[in-house]
Amino acid sequence: IDLVCMLVRFLSRRRRRPLFLVLDRFLEQSVAHPDKKFLVFGEESYTYSYTDLQSNKIANALRAQSGYKAGDTVAMFMGNEPSFIFTWLALTKLGSPAALLNHNIRSKSLLHCFNCCKASVLIAASDLKDAVKDVLPSLLEQNVTVLLMAKDSDTTGIQSFSEQVEEATDAPLPRSLRSHVTFKSPAVYIYTSGTTGLPKAAVVNQNRLLTALVILSSNGVKQTDIIYVNLPLYHTAGFLVGLIGSIETGTTIILKRKFSTSQFWDDCRKYNVTVIQYIGEVMRYLCSAPKRDNDKDHKVKLAIGNGIRAEIWREFLNRFGNIQIREFYASTEGNVGFVNYTGKIGAIGRVNFFHKKLFPYALVKYDTELDEPVRDANGLCIETRKGEPGLLVSKITDIAPFAGYAQNEEQTERKRLRNVLKKGDLYFNSGDLMSIDEENFIYFQDRVGDTFRWKGENVATTEVSDILTICDCIKEANAYGVQVPGHEGRIGMAAVTLTDGVQFDGSKIYNHVVKCLPSYARPRFIRIQDAVEVTGTFKQIKMKLVEQGFDPGRIHEPLYIIDDRVKSYIPLTAEIYSNIQSGNIQL
Repeated sequence: IDLVCMLVRFLSRRRRRPLFLVLDRFLEQSVAHPDKKFLVFGEESYTYSYTDLQSNKIANALRAQSGYKAGDTVAMFMGNEPSFIFTWLALTKLGSPAALLNHNIRSKSLLHCFNCCKASVLIAASDLKDAVKDVLPSLLEQNVTVLLMAKDSDTTGIQSFSEQVEEATDAPLPRSLRSHVTFKSPAVYIYTSGTTGLPKAAVVNQNRLLTALVILSSNGVKQTDIIYVNLPLYHTAGFLVGLIGSIETGTTIILKRKFSTSQFWDDCRKYNVTVIQYIGEVMRYLCSAPKRDNDKDHKVKLAIGNGIRAEIWREFLNRFGNIQIREFYASTEGNVGFVNYTGKIGAIGRVNFFHKKLFPYALVKYDTELDEPVRDANGLCIETRKGEPGLLVSKITDIAPFAGYAQNEEQTERKRLRNVLKKGDLYFNSGDLMSIDEENFIYFQDRVGDTFRWKGENVATTEVSDILTICDCIKEANAYGVQVPGHEGRIGMAAVTLTDGVQFDGSKIYNHVVKCLPSYARPRFIRIQDAVEVTGTFKQIKMKLVEQGFDPGRIHEPLYIIDDRVKSYIPLTAEIYSNIQSGNIQL
């Protein structure tokens, strides 16, 4: 019934003329509830009316820039702060797609992500000025307008934008500025690590954004609710679920700069939070925190997110009370999703005929060694039996399109799977292994290929390997993820060979990875090998390395662990390994 209601509302909005977009829903809320709190950040609160007017000011200030015209793509380089939301709304009013850059990335990765979306303007938060200065020569070479959300700027080529915004008019923007926008137009670019290389810009079009409006309302969230958003707004969960979902319901957003275990429940109590978002790691951190007498003293009734393990799920409910957990499955660029409405612990949803009819999908046999689906004598994929893990593939249709990656046809094509169940069909390759039980509950099993997940972030192993080999002493590198007891996902590790006649330099490699990689992507362990194993087609072999992990008792080659205190990679001893296994050393 929920799915039918969602579909009816979505289709009725699709038929409205002029086009009804997410922005129009925000403007409806602003007219209906101008004085309602839309956003709370620390001690500051912002109403719908203020947010509307402030976004007008930003849009009008941007229009005055000679290097910008309405409809141009603009890259946003900001953390979780009110300016992020005001700026994004300003861009939608101008009909401009927004590229949501991960504020942790630097140098080569930052330039790559910026160039993916062909943006003409970069708007950055004041605290990211140094990161912008690092890539400024390249930006200026491309005639990019660089705007800093600060009162002043002492760097040539970086304008102070805050002053211009203050002086700008808050007059509404004419609808004609976005008259070129269609449902297929890019709304935002969200960066995702795929099977290979640097981050890819997944195209989230206006149709997908409109679909995302119902995420919270379909889970019973109302206008009277208060949602706690501490996940990054540059990612799908924070942006689509936390922000876009709240625009539909008129829910007040409590925005946090970043997740904090120690402040989480105190914030929930302080702001009377009723809805929280999570990823698996968040739930584990909360359950690992010291118990308090007031653990159940809060108003949270709903937790929505993905990646929670069954044992953590049980522990969370026992400790923090009767909170409804809505585990879901979706990916930034994917065209199918599941929601566990029943609360069945461990499942990501329950499959049914109606859902499969609307969004055709299948689980097919997958060869993890060859890293490809198993095919029968006719060249078609083979569907798995109940209880058997298989690769989730979903049919690409008008109602479930796959928009692909900006400026990256090669990676877009890699996610397309042809001749799946019949000759000539076309499916999206999710890269995720699932299984379905006898009661039709669907469970996430693992990721395939060369991507692993750590601290809620996808890590592309090829990018890590490429960056390691830039270092003088490393000849070849094979990056992969290994499991650590008590942690979700996999932590980064690399098997490397050394340049002939050169010693391993732990501090030099440490400085290099800290400069070039965000913290979650840095290899925690390095293993020195005489040669990197490859297949007959020269693909690096990871499976054996992953299985061996980082146990010095099993590995008789030199092993190192990153140590932030001494700013170096140091030898991994049996004692350190034992302390990691027992949880005495946290990674």
